[in-house]
Amino acid sequence: MKYLDEFSNPDLAKKLLDQIHAATTQSWALMEVCGGQTHSIIRHGIDQLLPEGVEMIHGPGCPVCVTPLEIIDKALAIAALDNVILCSFGDMLRVPGSTQDLFMIKSGGGDVRVVYSPLDALNIARQNPDKEVVFFGIGFETTAPANAMTVYQAKRLSIKNFSMLVSHVLVPPAMAAIMESPTCRVQGFLAAGHVCSVMGTSEYPPLAQRYRVPIVVTGFEPLDILEGIRKTVIQLEEGRYELENAYPRAVQAEGNIAAMTMLREVFEVTDRTWRGIGMIPQSGWRLSDRYLDLDAERRFDVADIHTDESTLCRSGEVLQGLIKPHECAAFGTQCTPRKPLGATMVSSEGACAAYYAYRRLDVVDAR
Repeated sequence: MKYLDEFSNPDLAKKLLDQIHAATTQSWALMEVCGGQTHSIIRHGIDQLLPEGVEMIHGPGCPVCVTPLEIIDKALAIAALDNVILCSFGDMLRVPGSTQDLFMIKSGGGDVRVVYSPLDALNIARQNPDKEVVFFGIGFETTAPANAMTVYQAKRLSIKNFSMLVSHVLVPPAMAAIMESPTCRVQGFLAAGHVCSVMGTSEYPPLAQRYRVPIVVTGFEPLDILEGIRKTVIQLEEGRYELENAYPRAVQAEGNIAAMTMLREVFEVTDRTWRGIGMIPQSGWRLSDRYLDLDAERRFDVADIHTDESTLCRSGEVLQGLIKPHECAAFGTQCTPRKPLGATMVSSEGACAAYYAYRRLDVVDAR
């Protein structure tokens, strides 16, 4: 197949669904790791077309959603300073902190700018030598190489007024944490294809063996997801727990060598707090020692900011796959995209936003 619409072909989708139904003899709970996969599943109604016993559990793979509240508050504190230009991707501006968001800082006079690449922020720093320019660097392994390259370039070019507020997280430790939870129901994973396109697949076979769960690397279009589900169900029915790559057009086992080299140059692994989940050991990156002078958290002395999550928002349980978004009492009432309580309702990849966009009327009818 060459064209994107071919990956939504209804005839091929029906054949895959027929194969999934034919292969399924018992109940299985599968987790799609990535928020982009969640949106595709809900938008196309894939979960409603599966056999009755096959449940899709929505995982924590939305970078905006898992960015912890205290990091948001640190970004807000930095953005409120008079001499700072804070640059961010647009989806972070509406993520609520403890009392406000970056849009509120901007409307109050703060210099907050949306950029489309971290290198844009570096150019802004070169154009504004009298200002401190901070890039808010979040995300999984997918966005990290470009951020690492930007830090590397800032160091190489001696751009002293640039720094980065880093909140990068890693997928495999999160999968391990999910499997080790006493409330875990996950029996198989659809792994995030774009993460594996950067990092390769070498970290996943040990996870599959240790936790006895099949892991299938999957893309984001309807046929990609159905093929991933089909392969996962077949493994479960046969009692196998292996890594399979159902996204070979984008993922190679060795990953992107150049990107991984840059990541090792700039970052080192550290413990990270995930919003709504808590601290997961060795689940993130921070700037390595030779780049610490570009660490905005140190430069602006905001490391001691600590905050508590909202008691009304159950996004942590959504991110862990313990509840579906509509099972939160605040969903669609106290929490909407216009006035969100948590990042899962704000982000374009958030599970709550997906349910609000595509299932809201079903939820209202059920209530």
